[in-house]
Amino acid sequence: MGDGTGLRQRKKDEMRRRIGQLAVGMFAERGFDRVRVAEIARVAEVSEATVYNYFPTKEDLVYAGMESYEARLLDAVRTRAPGTPVLAAFRDFVLQPRGALGTADPESVGRIATIAGVIAESSALRTREQELFDRFVHELADLIAEERGALSDDIEPWVVANALMGVNRAMTKAVHHDARAGRTGQQIARDVLDQGKRALEALEQGITR
Repeated sequence: MGDGTGLRQRKKDEMRRRIGQLAVGMFAERGFDRVRVAEIARVAEVSEATVYNYFPTKEDLVYAGMESYEARLLDAVRTRAPGTPVLAAFRDFVLQPRGALGTADPESVGRIATIAGVIAESSALRTREQELFDRFVHELADLIAEERGALSDDIEPWVVANALMGVNRAMTKAVHHDARAGRTGQQIARDVLDQGKRALEALEQGITR
């Protein structure tokens, strides 16, 4: 039973990955706004309903990875060890090389560059990115407020959440910029993680300079 369940999940993960990669390739070739979900389904040889089962919105074909990452980031803060500051848990998660960062595989960085280019060309995707950023800031602010017993309209949790997620977003933009500039995953990891570390240190010190 366990092996069967694991096999089904692997097949679902592979189908999700395949549909996502096909979609991004089509977006890169023709532009996000010019590709219909029905066309993606036809190329992937699945029904349009199947595409929506894996990706509830067309934008999710691009941002599903980002949503998964942000959810794991929030979970890392939520489940941190007692006594660990929010900033420390946040820093430990975002400064870990993962995915294409640190890899010598040019294809992995190439996929990031492709996605970055697709986003840059689409106002709909940039709007979706802002919506996701706002949502995760809100969720982190709620988490901080709840832990501190703050009121729902307390400013401090909101400021802390915006500052931390702002560092994360700036790191993502730097990764996209460097990937499109042709830098390797190892170069990107070294520079972006170092900049992220310094930015978080500035927050930890109270932005005194």
